[in-house]
Amino acid sequence: MQTPHLTALETKHATLDRRIAAERQRPLPNQAVLGELKRQKLRVKEEMASL
Repeated sequence: MQTPHLTALETKHATLDRRIAAERQRPLPNQAVLGELKRQKLRVKEEMASL
């Protein structure tokens, strides 16, 4: 069952995915930014899995 919280998490996960892809497309991707975005994405994914 799709709850509003799960929908919000899925949206946030997709947004983080797009931000990671955009950062990777830069001529010199910032590895610190990429690492933080990936950590955030993992936290969201873990929260979705726990629901």
